[in-house]
Amino acid sequence: MSAVFTSIPARAAPLRMLGARPWIRTRLFPDWTNGAATVLIAALLAWFLPQLLDWALFNAVFSNDNAACRAVAHDAARPGACWGVITEKYRVILFGRFPHADHWRPLLASLILVLMLVASCRPRCWRRWLAPAWIAAFAAFFLLMRGGVAGLTYVETARWGGLPLTLLLATLGIAAAFPIAVLAALGRLSPLPAVRAACIGYIELVRGVPLISVLFMASFMFPLFLPPGMTPDVLLRVLAGITLFAAAYLAEVVRGGLQAIPVGQIEAAKSLGLGYWQTQRRIALPQALRHVVPAIMNSFISTFKDTSLVTVVSLYELTGALGLALRGDTDWRPFYFEAYLFIAIIYWTGCYAMSSYSHWVERRLAVSNQTTGNAR
Repeated sequence: MSAVFTSIPARAAPLRMLGARPWIRTRLFPDWTNGAATVLIAALLAWFLPQLLDWALFNAVFSNDNAACRAVAHDAARPGACWGVITEKYRVILFGRFPHADHWRPLLASLILVLMLVASCRPRCWRRWLAPAWIAAFAAFFLLMRGGVAGLTYVETARWGGLPLTLLLATLGIAAAFPIAVLAALGRLSPLPAVRAACIGYIELVRGVPLISVLFMASFMFPLFLPPGMTPDVLLRVLAGITLFAAAYLAEVVRGGLQAIPVGQIEAAKSLGLGYWQTQRRIALPQALRHVVPAIMNSFISTFKDTSLVTVVSLYELTGALGLALRGDTDWRPFYFEAYLFIAIIYWTGCYAMSSYSHWVERRLAVSNQTTGNAR
């Protein structure tokens, strides 16, 4: 039997997936439920957004004119925001009780930390000089904030506050908590009963109390157990409390990543003659940390926001400095909402930057993993 050739009918051209119309169709109106939700959200924005813009921009007061702020605040027809409270109080909000004439010092110290954080996030800066650069950056930070040398006026740590204190507590707390968390996670999975019991006790004890309790114990109770005259600086005690608290939560995140590693890989490493620490450093920990990047960044963000609790021990970071700025000023106190919104924007910017960097790390690790898999 001879084969009979039958032509296949022409198929329709594929849908165009580039441009605004395909994006709207696939993202906003893929089906009737999502389309209805899109229409509802658009209607709410159309009703709410003009009022928000009118309050925040068009009818707002940006100068530090208290009379104009009170006038727009009591205007029932077109109320407006008073951003003049930021213009009037931004120095106290950002720098706390630091001497007014030396505000350039905490500003420069904050810029140094921010620049080092940005540089540490860039792969081209992942070189051997980065660790010494961080040591030099912290030395410059403490030199600028503390003073007492090079003609700088001495400022005690109790007067540090605002943005520099928030950045210092978050950066040092996260940097010191991460290695402690890795060791605690490895200790909790250790076959040695004494090491495992000690790590479990530390993690469960710290996770069982709120951070305020840890800060209170570090600031007021810990000095009672020391010899008379031996009292560490309050900033050091608070930093130790934040570090131990963050490390306990982060240790459970790392432990979850370690438990996701197949046992066969660990056994293969042993068969190759690798020791315990070689196995953890070269095989287990790189894969474990890759698996839990979102959870690690979530812990970092939580630590960054938890620095606002140091106000209970009389250290005035951003939120505490704001309360300090408005506490005794009856003229500007009614506009606390705009001031707290300013603080919220600062915190949101920091958290969004960390979240975006986490997404970039996930994409980079995914590409690396695909490249390794293709090579294999």
